[in-house]
Amino acid sequence: MGKVRQIVLARRPHGVPVPEDFALQETEAADLGQGEFLVAMRVGSVDPAIRGFLDDRPSYVEPVAIGAPIKGMSLGEVIVSNHADYPVGTLVRAFATWSDHYVLSGDAWGLEKVHRQADTELHHYMGALGPVGLTAWVGLFAVGEAKPGETVVVSAAAGATGSTVGQIAKARGCRVIGLVGSAEKAAVIRDLGFDAAIDYRATPDIAAEIARAAPEGVDVYFDNVGGEVLEAVLPLMRLHGRVAVCGMVGQYNDADHPHGVRTLWQLVVNRIRMQGFITYDYPEVLSQAQAELDAWVAQGKLKPLANVRDGFEKLPEAFIDLMSGRTIGKTLVRI
Repeated sequence: MGKVRQIVLARRPHGVPVPEDFALQETEAADLGQGEFLVAMRVGSVDPAIRGFLDDRPSYVEPVAIGAPIKGMSLGEVIVSNHADYPVGTLVRAFATWSDHYVLSGDAWGLEKVHRQADTELHHYMGALGPVGLTAWVGLFAVGEAKPGETVVVSAAAGATGSTVGQIAKARGCRVIGLVGSAEKAAVIRDLGFDAAIDYRATPDIAAEIARAAPEGVDVYFDNVGGEVLEAVLPLMRLHGRVAVCGMVGQYNDADHPHGVRTLWQLVVNRIRMQGFITYDYPEVLSQAQAELDAWVAQGKLKPLANVRDGFEKLPEAFIDLMSGRTIGKTLVRI
């Protein structure tokens, strides 16, 4: 079936990844078995969680082996099929590898058909209309149980998930405070409709700034960073507040030295519920989530924020920029 290009792990990163940690290689395409189909990657998703897969330590995904292709979410088009439910031409999302072609079966993790609207660019179905949007919806509403009138704080608020969380919280009638790492990012989220934007790098006391923006306390904290920010937010939570833990990007580049959170006693003081989650732990809500995301985009209440590169070979570069804090919105690579 020809050659397949792959981005493989050349060596394990130390700290922020660098180009030498990756390599581009060609390999023979696998033959299709019964019930399998060959997918051509159209959009590759670049996510902070991938950094955890590159370390040789337990995670919710097996670590990537040296010489093996990087793992991540991908959107592609079926070009050869031995599966009646996935004929040639079907657009699919799935957890796959950084390969320009890959073989899937009907039970692949995260596998979904993509029903593209004619006036919507395909890459948005890997962003706010795809796994990013679904993650934001699940964390905010299924885990965080955010309700109209409540105050929501979201960290990494100019990132892919954070920018979506803030907008859909506003769409549901919440008050939203975003935490970001630069004045430029603060301006971006204000333009998206956030009620307050706090540049944590520009203040010596992030807790005091959040308290000023939320004088009656925080109902829901959507956590993307962990560490010192989580430590600062916990004492500001209201009685029966909820913390949805989506990620902890603050320690991904230095997982051997995690920040010890010293305010966990607040979980008892205010009976706070703090829960980590994976989007696909909640299959029963994904249809509702997708329908609401589609509607909010159509209504102009959700503006997909994307940072798009072109070319399969750009995947490592895009990932390095993401993990260096140089990106705004969802980082994607179109093939």
